[in-house]
Amino acid sequence: MDIDEYINKLLPEINDPLTIEMEQYAQKHQVPIMEPAGIALLLQVLEIHQPKKILEVGTAIGYSAIRMAKRLTDSTIVTLERDLERIQLAKQHIEKAGLENRIVILEGDALELESAVSDFGPFDIVFIDAAKGQYERFFDMYEPMVCKGGLIISDNVLFKGIVSGEKPAPHKRLEGMANKLRGYNERLMRDTRFSSMIYPVGDGVMVSIKKSASA
Repeated sequence: MDIDEYINKLLPEINDPLTIEMEQYAQKHQVPIMEPAGIALLLQVLEIHQPKKILEVGTAIGYSAIRMAKRLTDSTIVTLERDLERIQLAKQHIEKAGLENRIVILEGDALELESAVSDFGPFDIVFIDAAKGQYERFFDMYEPMVCKGGLIISDNVLFKGIVSGEKPAPHKRLEGMANKLRGYNERLMRDTRFSSMIYPVGDGVMVSIKKSASA
């Protein structure tokens, strides 16, 4: 049994019907959502930090946004998505959860929504979980909207063991993406404005605490 399997066996069983429904849909339709240990870490960090405003880059079907909103009953989440089919599913799931007043979906490419997002800022947390090859661009665009003492949380930073070299990339496109994630990881770990750490749970989660204002 590897470490992830061991941790996953220890996680509390999920009894929420909507969460189970979304997980089953994601598995059946190959929609990327956070892995169990990864989202458990995310939710615990949020519980400690108690943010009031969260920006999520990458809604997908609304899974992470809903899990965050349910854990933090006094928070507002602004989430960005460009895929029209996923937007409709996310809206349905958010409505089922009764969270329309606390989760706002902005539709479009995250790299083109800076102005719209800024109307909702500043944010206590930015959660990045979208196109892996664009993480640096997402960071550059939305990091200035994070309050001092706020967090930037990035999922998939180890990407199936390929980024660390534990596993080989199956083709050149994934190797290119892994190279970009390596550069992103190295940049944040060396950025003195942040205190960053990579946690090797789920698909790799980086938590970066903003120590000073943007340059």
